[in-house]
Amino acid sequence: MSAWVLPDHIADVLPSEARHIEELRRELLDTARAYGYELVMPPMLEHLESLLTGTGEALDLQTFKLVDQLSGRMLGLRADTTPQVARIDAHLLNRQGVARLCYCGPVLHTRPDRPHATREPLQFGAEIYGHAGLEADLEILQLALDCLRATKVEPLTLDMADARIVRSLLSGTALGSDRLAALHAALAAKDATELATLTRDLPQATREALLALIGLYGDAKVLAEAAKVLPPTPGIRQGLEHLQWLAGHVEGARVSFDLADLRGYAYYSGVRFGIYTPGASDALVRGGRYDEVGAVFGRNRPAVGFSLDVRELVGVAGKRPLKAAIRAPWPDTGAGGAELRAAIAALRHAGEVVVCALPGHDSEVEEFHCDRELARDAAGRWAVRSL
Repeated sequence: MSAWVLPDHIADVLPSEARHIEELRRELLDTARAYGYELVMPPMLEHLESLLTGTGEALDLQTFKLVDQLSGRMLGLRADTTPQVARIDAHLLNRQGVARLCYCGPVLHTRPDRPHATREPLQFGAEIYGHAGLEADLEILQLALDCLRATKVEPLTLDMADARIVRSLLSGTALGSDRLAALHAALAAKDATELATLTRDLPQATREALLALIGLYGDAKVLAEAAKVLPPTPGIRQGLEHLQWLAGHVEGARVSFDLADLRGYAYYSGVRFGIYTPGASDALVRGGRYDEVGAVFGRNRPAVGFSLDVRELVGVAGKRPLKAAIRAPWPDTGAGGAELRAAIAALRHAGEVVVCALPGHDSEVEEFHCDRELARDAAGRWAVRSL
């Protein structure tokens, strides 16, 4: 095998895609900043117990692990940034009021989460800590939609569920982690046969309610149907009310519901959502409420947020035009080139891209559109002219 062959599902990013990714990253961060979100930059690796405490088995299996040569302790390369931001809120900021935080950086996965996916997503996300009301959920939903619109992704479908519904149905049942994971997978896949097998020894009312969940997807009528067929426990009633309220206030997307959808990390505690668009193989954005995420760090604060993979977003976001540039001859390094060097420096200081053709080469840049050139005018001065 060649030494330069990369591992499976790991790839270099070449100029055209890299330019597109960077432009999207800036648009996402600028959109979050317009909402008042502050940027944080957690480290790529941490002590394993800090990185994984309270996150569940799914994230553990996705995390690369290694030994710290300085301390001998186990370290992990982050597979998700949310637990790190929860640690920052709990231990470093320690604010009493609301904290709005955002981030954008690579995460690493031991395995791709679906066919053809990268194991090195560039994860962008935004989170609100400190407010338990639905206002925070609505702001996060609206910010997620505005982020996608800022990157020219439309039309959008917002699909919502609530973790409290299944949690309430299973309350009081003793299910091992493997069986619980299989049950969640059967619900998400709408596999009635498998679900019937997994729930055969559960109470009849619980079993019937779980099987009914498979058919509870679609438009707003789903919520009314769910209120009829599901037991009126406080968790289910509150979950349905919250979904109804959010659906009535969110703007800029078609709203649907899938009450059996439990995909994502195990730390969600309330409303959870995915945002879809034609051309994407799965949800572009996933998020929701995870009020318990900070408890393991000694500060149990309300929290809600979302994340997306910027590299995946490139596949559906609108293409950006090449940045206009100015082509210039290579300035002589001696005194004779001083005037040309000064003209180039002034243009760059003014924000222009100036590409100097190296001796013996034409301009070979593909990621800029040289629509002008720097040349001498009739008076012998260096001036910009259209090509």
